[in-house]
Amino acid sequence: MRTKLAFLLLATLLLTACGGRLTPTTIPATPTPTPDPITSPTAPMPLAILILPADMPQKDKDIYQTIVYDLAQANSMRWQVLNTLTPADLPLVGPALRVVIALPPDPGLAALTAAAPDVQFLAVGIPDLPAASNLSTIGATGIPVDQQAFLAGTIAGMIAPEWKVGILSRKDTTGGDAAVTAFGNGFVFYCGSCRNPLFPQPSGIYPVVVRIPTDAKPGEYTAYADLLLRNIVKVAYVYPEVATPELLSYMTQTDMLIIGQSLIGEDVRSHWILSIQPDTVAAIQTIFPDLVAGQGGQVVPTPLLLADVNPDLLSEGKLRLVQEVLDGLQNGTIGTGVTP
Repeated sequence: MRTKLAFLLLATLLLTACGGRLTPTTIPATPTPTPDPITSPTAPMPLAILILPADMPQKDKDIYQTIVYDLAQANSMRWQVLNTLTPADLPLVGPALRVVIALPPDPGLAALTAAAPDVQFLAVGIPDLPAASNLSTIGATGIPVDQQAFLAGTIAGMIAPEWKVGILSRKDTTGGDAAVTAFGNGFVFYCGSCRNPLFPQPSGIYPVVVRIPTDAKPGEYTAYADLLLRNIVKVAYVYPEVATPELLSYMTQTDMLIIGQSLIGEDVRSHWILSIQPDTVAAIQTIFPDLVAGQGGQVVPTPLLLADVNPDLLSEGKLRLVQEVLDGLQNGTIGTGVTP
């Protein structure tokens, strides 16, 4: 029995020595921990701020808030509305600030532009600001009353029978004088000498010019409108500074047709030809991409637009001609004849 066990043990050893191999046990390697990549904090979205005075009419606030919201969205920006902004506020706003749009009164743009040279500022209708490479302006010199009045004179000439047109302006003011000159030039621009050989008029009677003194009370304005009526004026342009609701209502009761800057009340709509309004919204839309791109220091005049058009008084063909004249005034191909 011992002999058999010894023989088996010897045979096993011989087999192992001749060809059998032990399979090594593989010890799984411990994975080397991979460090998480170092990531920088996500940069905040660029920011646009709109500065509106607290006492601005809600209707106007809504207009400006809507346009800045749309522009911010289109340029992948955040936006915020404030009533004031000072250099001390800038660190709180943070480095994401890119554009600031401010409406009157001046929130202190001279100090703000100096304190934030990398931010583009846009002043809308704020005069007498010092020039800066990061400050652009819209309408810093005010509404172009000469263009308004010139276009009104052209329209009045188109519509009035026998060219019986007139203007109510402000006496002894730069704007009022400019409006009178430009209105007359716009009238002549449309109809030349404006003379009907079959119905001669005293030379130079039209346009009739009536100037309201600066010390006249609003309740007295209707007496000046009567001067237009005595001269059988059928179409009148009312200078914005004297266009009170009471005056406009009185003029429509006399069956006079009116051109002005703003349709103040619905009671005059039937006699209102159209409004020639400042269009600061279009100017903001045009310049905003430049501001986002860091292109500042621009001076943009206030553009004008046609609104409240009465199709019963101004046909589609005449309206097209009016728009062509307005385009010429704004691109410089038509001059108002008023010395800048």
